[in-house]
Amino acid sequence: MSNQINNPLHGITLQKILEQLVDFYGFDTLGELIKIKCFTDNPSVKSSLTFLRKTDWARTKVEELYISSIPKIKKNLNLIDKKP
Repeated sequence: MSNQINNPLHGITLQKILEQLVDFYGFDTLGELIKIKCFTDNPSVKSSLTFLRKTDWARTKVEELYISSIPKIKKNLNLIDKKP
């Protein structure tokens, strides 16, 4: 269990990861960053989740993007929270 302490994905669902990425980047930018059809052709969270749950390489790319984007996403959330 101690190996999960430093895992930034521990306790977060794939759906939450995808929703945060879509909120931050949008499907257009996600499709440019990760070249998968579920982000470029009639994208939705539901269809993307279905694909990502079945396709390990694509899920790995999404998780890697999320991990590298965490500081930017958190900074953006802090800016939103501070608005009057």
